[in-house]
Amino acid sequence: MTEEKMLTVRDVSIMLGVSEKDVLDLTENGTIPGYKVAGVYLRFKKEQVEQYKKKQSHLSSEAVKNEPEGLAARVHDFFYFNDFYIFSLIFIILLGYLLYRGL
Repeated sequence: MTEEKMLTVRDVSIMLGVSEKDVLDLTENGTIPGYKVAGVYLRFKKEQVEQYKKKQSHLSSEAVKNEPEGLAARVHDFFYFNDFYIFSLIFIILLGYLLYRGL
């Protein structure tokens, strides 16, 4: 009789490339089925973790395919992520100009 080896939280975190806390969170919300041993330690079936990993990689590859491409998307992303710095620079330049001119 062959006995299936169950994975630990650390094994799953290494397999998925996430932290151990993320693995526990995924288990608590039911995303990855986990099994308690003695009411304390979680164990996981390797097949279920591999199935979750496969599903996640499939979803992430679809998300990459749906991203807009081209210069317009890159410019939009630039302004979206750097708007604070751009507005701060404009404000500093305007303030410097007003101080130089003597208000």
